[in-house]
Amino acid sequence: AMSAGLVGYSSSEEEQEQEGEEGESRGGGAQGPPGDSAGRPRLPVPAGLPGDPDPEEAVSDDSSRHGGRVRGFPHERGNWATHVYLPYIAQEEFLELLELLVSRARTYVPSLAAMEEFHLSLSQCVVLRYHWIEPFVRCLRERLAAFHRFFCVADQVKVYTNQNKTRTFIGLEVSAGHFQLLELVSEVDGVLEEFDLPTFYKDPSFHISLAWCVGDLSGKLEGQCLQELQDIVDGFEESAFLLRIQWEQIRCKSGNKYFSFPLR
Repeated sequence: AMSAGLVGYSSSEEEQEQEGEEGESRGGGAQGPPGDSAGRPRLPVPAGLPGDPDPEEAVSDDSSRHGGRVRGFPHERGNWATHVYLPYIAQEEFLELLELLVSRARTYVPSLAAMEEFHLSLSQCVVLRYHWIEPFVRCLRERLAAFHRFFCVADQVKVYTNQNKTRTFIGLEVSAGHFQLLELVSEVDGVLEEFDLPTFYKDPSFHISLAWCVGDLSGKLEGQCLQELQDIVDGFEESAFLLRIQWEQIRCKSGNKYFSFPLR
């Protein structure tokens, strides 16, 4: 039951499952023959930032049911929210560091919630029709096959908001390994372009989101708070070991399905 958590904070698992079944039961054929893709409509661009992936948060738009979050785009049958990222497997020491950071940050913004799963985004969250998932994944697999494992260092605390300023995040920004990440993004972008989907941000700030809250509270988290959080990271005994990360696989989540692409 790894389901929703991997990419952040999405709906309850049963909504995930239900979303999957809707897509499944319609099958490829129900969407019209694959041959009609030449005149594909351009899909709506979801609002979001890396670390802000899961738009299928609630099938109804009752925001009280999902922490006051507002959907980036409407829920539609047969539309699968899709996201490409590097999963970060949290070790016990990382969770200790996280706890220190979140409890300090909560003295500034009490509504902050720690992330339950961690990743570094290589794409925005985009919308795929059900019958495009398989060719999309096949395309990714081909383009990513040549990539080797690499290290990056994510040790700079930074505050982010999503595009429409409905959420604020605290993340660890990458200070080394940026070049390899850009190379990966350029391959993922190539696949997105083939499917007429929005590519990643220009000049992205690669990061692992640690905590989030509803609303734009960046003003309260920047400055003094940010400095204190950076001091915690810099002074944490295990930091150098924890935050030098070797990426071993890329993952793609589409609706409730996961696909893994090992790095060589």
